[in-house]
Amino acid sequence: MKIVVLDGYTLNPGDLDWQPLTALGELSVYERSDANDILSRGQDAEVIFTNKTPLDESLLRQLPKLKYIGILATGTNVVDLAAAEKLGIIVTNVPAYGPDAVAQMVFAHILHATQQVAQHSAAVKSGQWSQSADFCFTLSPLQSLKGKTIGLIGFGDIAKVVAQIALAFGMQVRVNTRNSEVQLPLGCSWVERDELFAQSDIISLHCPLTADTQELINASTLDCMKPSAILINTARGGLVDEQALANALNSDLLAFAGVDVLSSEPPAADNPLLSAKNISISPHNAWATIEARQNLLNIAVDNLSCFIKGEIKHRVN
Repeated sequence: MKIVVLDGYTLNPGDLDWQPLTALGELSVYERSDANDILSRGQDAEVIFTNKTPLDESLLRQLPKLKYIGILATGTNVVDLAAAEKLGIIVTNVPAYGPDAVAQMVFAHILHATQQVAQHSAAVKSGQWSQSADFCFTLSPLQSLKGKTIGLIGFGDIAKVVAQIALAFGMQVRVNTRNSEVQLPLGCSWVERDELFAQSDIISLHCPLTADTQELINASTLDCMKPSAILINTARGGLVDEQALANALNSDLLAFAGVDVLSSEPPAADNPLLSAKNISISPHNAWATIEARQNLLNIAVDNLSCFIKGEIKHRVN
């Protein structure tokens, strides 16, 4: 069985071992593949793994030996699922491989805003503490999380971990989902979205990107939020109208934003958030702890192993 990984670098830049996949067939791993590479590299493959390399219907029709596509991620938009189904190609994904890693990044951004460790460390290194008359040196007021209200839009695996961490900090947790009957842990309560926007000190996005959630954060919803509020987005860049968010930050209509995703990645040089004030941007690497990546690889290998045995797991088409 010929197995091709089209874009393995993001998952494994060299600190993981491809051997478990090698044990299942003849493996070829490419760090990256552009549109001109896919056909030649996948021509004889029975199995293709892709993370972000798109596989559309026209390409799939030119890969007659292909029987299985493993998406090395949870999102499935890189593959034309309907076309794959018509062609008899099984497509699987890797769900819930690192909710703890993404939740950790949510609080990295929150603590970056409330504790200002990076700003104070830079000030200390530049000599400002040495020149201070006081033993305790602060650039601006710090904030405690205890008693603050965090609003979670969506309540999947990641949001559930975020809620646990928030409760451990002594925060009030409010949740908005499409289903108001969702079972919530003790200490969490469901609220209407307008109420969540108005009451939350911190809002964290955990919903999928759909036609209904496209630019969910826009000038109107930002206007409903407290000027002291913090917005966190580790979900999808398209959930946010980036110009509207930049305007709100630059006009002090929102205190801070922390994002791990942008509408286009890598971002264009003129993306308005790159020059906005009071924002921290991590480069879509919340998911990428070594532990989460290892778990992702383990699940992907298990998915293929099950397929070989005739047992389909995590099929998405």
